[in-house]
Amino acid sequence: MKLFSLKSKDIGIDLGTANTLVTLKGKGVILKEPSVVAIDRRSGNILATGHEAKEMLGRTPEAIKAVRPLKDGVIADFTATQLMLKNIVTKVCQRYNAGRPRVVVGVPSGITEVEERAVEESVLRAGAREVYLIEEPMAAAIGANLDVAEPTGNIIVDIGGGTTEVAVVSLGGVVVSHSLRIAGDELDEDIIDYVKKEMGLAIGETTAEEIKIQIGCASPLMTEMSMEIRGRDLTNGLPRNVVITSSQVEEAMKNSINEIIEIVKTTLEKTPPELASDIVEKGIVLAGGGALIKNLDKLLSQRTGMPVYIAENPLECVVKGTGKTLEDLERLKSVLINARKRR
Repeated sequence: MKLFSLKSKDIGIDLGTANTLVTLKGKGVILKEPSVVAIDRRSGNILATGHEAKEMLGRTPEAIKAVRPLKDGVIADFTATQLMLKNIVTKVCQRYNAGRPRVVVGVPSGITEVEERAVEESVLRAGAREVYLIEEPMAAAIGANLDVAEPTGNIIVDIGGGTTEVAVVSLGGVVVSHSLRIAGDELDEDIIDYVKKEMGLAIGETTAEEIKIQIGCASPLMTEMSMEIRGRDLTNGLPRNVVITSSQVEEAMKNSINEIIEIVKTTLEKTPPELASDIVEKGIVLAGGGALIKNLDKLLSQRTGMPVYIAENPLECVVKGTGKTLEDLERLKSVLINARKRR
């Protein structure tokens, strides 16, 4: 018996710490925006989500609250998360005439049962007919075109905004997994701290993220890169420009990068021998925004002695995985958190 009607317009959502992405069957990725929501404190109504709300962070008057409702891979603000999800699903349904869709949501692997219910409830209230949840590393593996339903081992390293998720998957399940609360946001903080300590300059999260994206690297580049940044001089409080190099950014992020590599090695050490032999042959797959840090794949390969591949379009692996799960639900329903619990 089929779980769903095949005629419905299906929606897949990657509920990420830094960004929320939405895919619609037949349309691909239709929404990609920061996981930020601005709320009127008096009425409780949403004023803005996404890019518009992100511009308000740190700039709002007392009457407005602009927040990132997910922190370190978990839901930090239930109400804001529910409002943001409801707003996104409603917006997509109206814009694409999706009616009452079935929805798969990619959620952090450390999500609690209370948080699971909160996510389900908010999406149902937004007009979804049925809601299914999938752990982000599993969704990333599916989105990276790994055949997770087969009896062979695959390892995925998903470096998102709030967490790095490492998982060995086989036969539609996670065999070994580790979650580390060091990822893109922590790397930004590392850069902020380095610039403050070594250059006497205060910079914000947006500038730090730009530095990471433009010249961030895990090991020395063939050609040194640099960029000019502006911040507030800590001695006189005035704006000042400085030039930062890729080797300085490498130094800033070194400890966090090492921790990410160590958690990958720990996961490999705990993998059953039969699956480990599969992984040696297939290699490690990197997904998430952190996969784009220059030379991270090379450094991870050196430290583990295994081939490392960056997934195609790593930023969209989780959301694509939610969409693919909906398309092949009969075969992949075992990967869904709440489908397993309903059996």
